[in-house]
Amino acid sequence: MSGRFVRSSKYRHVFGRPTRKEQCYDNIRISRNAWDTNLVKANPKYISVNWEASGGGAFAVIPINEKGRLPEQLPLFRGHTAVVLDTDWSPFNDSLIASASDDGKAFIFKVPEDFTLRTEEGETIKDIAPVQKLTGHSRKVGHVLFNPAAENVLATSSGDYTIKLWDVEAGSSRLTLKHTDIVQGLSWSANGSLLVTTSRDKKLRIWDVRQEKPAHVVPGHGGAKASRVTWMGEHDRVATTGFSKMSDRQLGLWDIREPKEPLEGFQMLDAISGVCMPFWDDGTQCLYLAGKGDGNIRYFEYANDKFEFLSEYKSSDPQRGIAFLPKRGVNVHENEVMRAFKTVNDSYIEPISFLVPRRAEVFQDDIFPPTVGIKPAMSAAEWFNGEEDLPPKIDLARVYAGEEPAEVASDYKPTARAPSPNVHSPTKKAPEAEPEPTLPASALRGPPPSMKEQTSSIKDLASKFTDGKEDDDSDEDSSDFEEIAKPVDRSEKHVSAAASDQRLPQDGSAIDSHPSKTNPMTSTKQAK
Repeated sequence: MSGRFVRSSKYRHVFGRPTRKEQCYDNIRISRNAWDTNLVKANPKYISVNWEASGGGAFAVIPINEKGRLPEQLPLFRGHTAVVLDTDWSPFNDSLIASASDDGKAFIFKVPEDFTLRTEEGETIKDIAPVQKLTGHSRKVGHVLFNPAAENVLATSSGDYTIKLWDVEAGSSRLTLKHTDIVQGLSWSANGSLLVTTSRDKKLRIWDVRQEKPAHVVPGHGGAKASRVTWMGEHDRVATTGFSKMSDRQLGLWDIREPKEPLEGFQMLDAISGVCMPFWDDGTQCLYLAGKGDGNIRYFEYANDKFEFLSEYKSSDPQRGIAFLPKRGVNVHENEVMRAFKTVNDSYIEPISFLVPRRAEVFQDDIFPPTVGIKPAMSAAEWFNGEEDLPPKIDLARVYAGEEPAEVASDYKPTARAPSPNVHSPTKKAPEAEPEPTLPASALRGPPPSMKEQTSSIKDLASKFTDGKEDDDSDEDSSDFEEIAKPVDRSEKHVSAAASDQRLPQDGSAIDSHPSKTNPMTSTKQAK
């Protein structure tokens, strides 16, 4: 049997769509500090950017709908006495943002209501001051990261080799995690009870944070350059990116219960020298890797306890920083499953939409499962007292209809299940496009040879089916999206299938023993 076998996946044809320059965020002055950070963060309302500013540190906040060239003078979020190294948006309040600085402090800012960069002529531009100052680190603070389940719980990592856990509302540090070197990456579990970190000592640590001690400390990537980590949503898995001793970029998948070594070892990516920034999407079960210093973003699907490579977005414009939008902010009407914001030449920010190519005009619930909303699972006091839970999710079907999102059960868990072959069909409305389970796989490619034809010689069989066989094989491993792009091929197959249907009563086909005109539904499926 000839032909290729392609793994079935509804995300196999996800592609990245760039944005025209006039729809980007232009006239940006991005910080040129050498600290390894993502430089930008985003939520459905705003984008934050580490700003190149004199007179202390600052960052800018850009309303996500104010595209184009930004004003020469704009309000900045000031208060730090040294350069800002990192920012992070609260997952439950789109106007609340934390910042980390080289001055050893972390600040909390609140974006004013009706905030805009487009001021009237002659109007005074006012900078925004912090509403809370978190002091306690003795050296620079390199990372800030809000807890994804508890409200107003913030983690900060510092050059003093510690991570502090803060009650933001009280302004006090409640817990401290001690490392032996500078932390390079950190990520929370979905319920906010565990934290995973990578550091310059080449160790991977999984912390039971409220016990202030690591549950596991294992060797990570062996290279000298920075290693990053991301928790894979509600799975008990984490993904790391780093370098080998030969400076090859690597990807690792770890089981947090037994993280002695990555599952099936480290996967080599390439020999590029830039740090790989990982981002996990719990809805699609996909991992995105963006290279710092190159313009490519590759993405993998997590299935069968391993990463299956899907595709790669390629660009000649390198990125130094990148942020991904929370799932509740994507455009569900365009089947946008993810959106990234990348810095280009330290002068503008370009949005990149990752789309599933479909033509259906209804909500695609198979690619948009319920996602985390803006309601926390617990308060900071409850979290510090030892409680843990998943935040409630919202149904994106209501968002598609233009209604207020409705909550669904918080224990909803996405599964990395294999989709049906036709679930990504743009000509059918999911999930009604599921094939009948009683039909064999060959039925999807048209009628099989008759008994007489099967007993003929190989030479006669090859001669008889030479004209149609290549089309059948190519149809088996191509997507429905590709078929729509080639209507001529589809019409030829319909003609071929119709001719085959006329022979069915004489050749004793096992698919359908009666003429196709008496069962149009079966005839349609065979023609496909």
